[in-house]
Amino acid sequence: MEQPSKRKWKKYEFGGPAGVALMMAGLPAAVYYLYYCVRFNGGSIVPGNFSDFRPFTGFLDSITPNPAAAAVFLGWMALQAFLQAVLPGKKQEGTALAGGMRLEYRMNGLLSFTLVFALLGALYCSGLIDPSFVYDNFGALASSAFIFVILLSVFLYRYGKKTAPQEERSGSPVYDFFMGAALNPRVPPVTGFDLKIFCEARPGLMGWLAINLCFMYVQYARLGHVTAPMVLVNAFQFLYVADYFWNEPAILTTTDIAHERFGYMLAFGDLVWVPFTYTLQSFYLIGHGHDLPAWGIALITLLNAAGYYIFRAVNLQKHNFRTDPSGKIWGRDPEYIRTARGNLLLVSGFWGLSRHFNYVGDIMMAVAWCLPCLFGSPLPYFYAVYFTALLVHRERRDNKNCSIKYGADWDEYARRVRWRIIPYVY
Repeated sequence: MEQPSKRKWKKYEFGGPAGVALMMAGLPAAVYYLYYCVRFNGGSIVPGNFSDFRPFTGFLDSITPNPAAAAVFLGWMALQAFLQAVLPGKKQEGTALAGGMRLEYRMNGLLSFTLVFALLGALYCSGLIDPSFVYDNFGALASSAFIFVILLSVFLYRYGKKTAPQEERSGSPVYDFFMGAALNPRVPPVTGFDLKIFCEARPGLMGWLAINLCFMYVQYARLGHVTAPMVLVNAFQFLYVADYFWNEPAILTTTDIAHERFGYMLAFGDLVWVPFTYTLQSFYLIGHGHDLPAWGIALITLLNAAGYYIFRAVNLQKHNFRTDPSGKIWGRDPEYIRTARGNLLLVSGFWGLSRHFNYVGDIMMAVAWCLPCLFGSPLPYFYAVYFTALLVHRERRDNKNCSIKYGADWDEYARRVRWRIIPYVY
């Protein structure tokens, strides 16, 4: 039996096994409830007439998996996997793993992104696909994705038990199933198809945009035109995802890819949460068509543009520093703290303003994506509230982990960079 003293595990997160068990049940429930509210409850977050069970019955029928929805979901996954596996792309090394090894990645996401939407456009123009299928089968598609995530998570757990060192696992099957046991699962191991970067970057993000476009089509079919709010939501989110693939090498240094193990948490987030909750604004706008004044369009666009600039500039600054620590930042040599472990903690440029100034841009964009829906219901603002809470929690989690990892060096870093996210506020 393994001796506790040999285990590297320090502390459970998210409330330990009991907490993650609740999250595994609660997160899918949240997806389904948001869907129920927007499709069957008029966009209200509070159920209406409790004596009328017809909407609820219709909701249950709509989330029941069906062969057509399952086939579309699996076809989408197969297309994305095929493109990641075969398309050419520049080879890029990831961050150093324990022992100094660096995994190699083929950066073909932008090409894949371009081909996917060119293909969808061609299929639509030829009449071979009907975008309203996604609206009609949204619940069944979400259920198909959820079932896939469960099966994938079982595989990842078994994979991790075989490949990850025992001392790096928590010892709780429930916790390891949720958080993941393997850091970089590949099939076959090391040299094969990278499962985490595939799920992180391909089917969910592109699926998010594809669903948005389908909802825009449904609004057009109903109203005879596409409203300005629908255009803004689609344009803002399309820009965000396109930028992600344009700067694809930067994802290799993100926390998810470099540090998080791959299990239910990331798989569910990538394949269910992102495509089936981030589309909430465009879903809501199907049944709540309205116009915006020119000044409103201009202000919301300005807010999104400012948030996008901050988000991208801050992230690129850190990525460039990690790639070349001698490069200039704002025309000057970068300032940093060299830790006892050999890592460099950047304390100049945007990263001297706060420890996560990039989150400021994220929050600004989140609000800009919700504002086109106006204020008839708080439902479209779920994303902004949830995402802000997520970023605050992520910052707290990152701070705790880095404090343990770097010790006194992190204390010095926190002294020099006082603010966590928003300077002079938090």
